Amino acid sequence: MLKGTHLIAGQWVVGDTTFTNEPTTGEPDIFSAGTVDLVNEAAEAAEEAFWTYGYSTRAERATFLRTIADEINARGDLITEMGCKETGLPEARLIGERGRTTGQLVLFADHIESGEYLDRRHDKALPDRAPLPRPEIFMMQRPIGPVAVFGASNFPLAFSTAGGDTAAALAAGCPVIVKGHSAHPGTSDLVAQAIDTAIKTCGIHPGVFSLIQGGNRAVGTATVQHPLIRAVGFTGSLGGGRALFDLCASRPEPIPFFGELGSVNPMFILDGALGARGAAIAEGWAGSLTMGAGQFCTNPGIAVVIEGSDAAAFLSAAEAALAPIGAQTMLTDGIASAYHQGRDRLAATKGVQEVLTTTCDLRNATPYLFATTAAEWLANEDLGEEVFGPLGMVVTARNMDEVAEVARSLQGQLTCTLHMDDGDTADAQRLMPILERKAGRILANGFPTGVEVCDAMVHGGPYPASTNFGATSVGTLSIRRFLRPVSYQNIPHGVLPGDLT
Repeated sequence: MLKGTHLIAGQWVVGDTTFTNEPTTGEPDIFSAGTVDLVNEAAEAAEEAFWTYGYSTRAERATFLRTIADEINARGDLITEMGCKETGLPEARLIGERGRTTGQLVLFADHIESGEYLDRRHDKALPDRAPLPRPEIFMMQRPIGPVAVFGASNFPLAFSTAGGDTAAALAAGCPVIVKGHSAHPGTSDLVAQAIDTAIKTCGIHPGVFSLIQGGNRAVGTATVQHPLIRAVGFTGSLGGGRALFDLCASRPEPIPFFGELGSVNPMFILDGALGARGAAIAEGWAGSLTMGAGQFCTNPGIAVVIEGSDAAAFLSAAEAALAPIGAQTMLTDGIASAYHQGRDRLAATKGVQEVLTTTCDLRNATPYLFATTAAEWLANEDLGEEVFGPLGMVVTARNMDEVAEVARSLQGQLTCTLHMDDGDTADAQRLMPILERKAGRILANGFPTGVEVCDAMVHGGPYPASTNFGATSVGTLSIRRFLRPVSYQNIPHGVLPGDLT
């Protein structure tokens, strides 16, 4: 069932050393560990593939993307079984995530067939214009070349081997090298087998996709610093992402690093909504906060309210909704340890009240609820650091002036949410200009956990939510990360790229 090796340009290659996954059930599986030499082989194969794949037709690439989706679905039961074993995520979650993964592959196929992403422009020649004539100029987006993608720990399918970054890059015409995440190498192995079969079925150059598993830090460094790699996609921690970002920037020829690094995703619960339905909002928050053990980058960790009896009732309702939720298995021992450390850090912070404390250890997570004031929040920037897991904090402000100060104090966020009723319109209007500068997505009367894959979605934001505020890692706009505009001036029409003629 598993290859246990690396897929390099159509060949399953063994490395010099091995590592194992850390399954929640059953025996560990053994995998070959990546090396710098394998990175070199994959990058050279990707560059060779680009000379054909980068100039393939949109119809050919669309067929390839749909074939990958079909091959993933054909292995659906095996992928779900392995994903559950490695991550502890429930079967329903893995099935849903597989649907999102194959759905976005098909979405990109449809998107490139329409041709809108090319942003084609044409300025006709004006030979008689005075004082100088104007040449004929065409413009179109073109693929940038080989792309490296780092798999995410919290999404073994949708943000990993054949996830959004890979789908967008392949749709653009860019070969991809995936550095698989060590939390789920078996799942990555099975998905890579699906891609390998699609490559052979469609007659694509085998260098268009490679998977390198495991390996030490030198392997990741070599991946982002290889001179043939033109961009990097990453979803993960702020520390790891910033280290890779710095490596990309320090290259002799710097390249873009598209990192999605995390967010506390604050909710602002305005007075009208708080008084009318505070308990319902608290219950919904508890469900969103603990979904998937809180291991979503859009997990709403902060709720901002204005002091008073309604705020006190909201806090009590949130505590009551969170208290019955039991322990959930986290994705890795390391993520669980970081969650426990984050909990302990907040518990020891001056001005922070422990509202709900529970007991969890090993790889488990249970919900925690803390409370603080806006004044304490504004005085201690550490309170704005993400704790990855089912931990929430209520920030109580004295008035709307303090609410606005809290909003202005935020670092870049993936999302900000307004809970509001009609009577809150003026307060919402006051906050909107601030929130637009802080987040890539603003919601009203909902919860940000879960990201719709569609044309209008933005999953990104100002740093540290992501490293490129003009990009998104979800939705069809994400293809633009792996394209660059090229102008064609007075080029004979017979020489222009086919998509322009």
